[in-house]
Amino acid sequence: DDLLSNYNRLIRPVGNNSDRLTVKMGLRLSQLIDVNLKNQIMTTNVWVEQEWNDYKLKWNPDDYGGVDTLHVPSEHIWLPDIVLYNNADGNYEVTIMTKAILHHTGKVVWKPPAIYKSFCEIDVEYFPFDEQTCFMKFGSWTYDGYLIDLRHLQQTPDSDNIDVGIDLQDYYISVEWDIMRVPAVRNEKFYSCCEEPYPDIIFNITLRRKTLFYTV
Repeated sequence: DDLLSNYNRLIRPVGNNSDRLTVKMGLRLSQLIDVNLKNQIMTTNVWVEQEWNDYKLKWNPDDYGGVDTLHVPSEHIWLPDIVLYNNADGNYEVTIMTKAILHHTGKVVWKPPAIYKSFCEIDVEYFPFDEQTCFMKFGSWTYDGYLIDLRHLQQTPDSDNIDVGIDLQDYYISVEWDIMRVPAVRNEKFYSCCEEPYPDIIFNITLRRKTLFYTV
């Protein structure tokens, strides 16, 4: 109650309004639900992992009986508005507002689940011996790169490329597709209207069809 009593969830958590806030994100793929050839849509079940620091949510564990983490309803705190840009059904955002984990240092961890439908250009010329690469492009809906610096959870300071960009440790194996590669890349785009950058992260998923599924 002490932390949130005077907290305004509408205000970006920075000391000065001109300060940049770093938001780190990653994807944990739970299930490849469908690859629809006719409609060119990939449907996935994912966890959208996000981390940032909120200076207003710090406390001294010694003052609260040694408590160093809290689980709070995510609706009560500021959240980054990270959305799927290439969505195919109008649902840009996560589906369930799970609780966020607050650390006494001010670190916030939020991992909501989502079922996404993303556009994917599919070439079936070599069916059923085909390999497809789909992607999911994420970025902030309203903040530019001067306000939110979007980065991958596994990104190093000297590179925007991440070889293993999607966490597959909880992946439920598909009967139809093998996942070959899951790299990610951070991009910055500039537009003629504005001087500020607009960062995004693209998660690529290269799939190879399990030929036996069609030839037996």
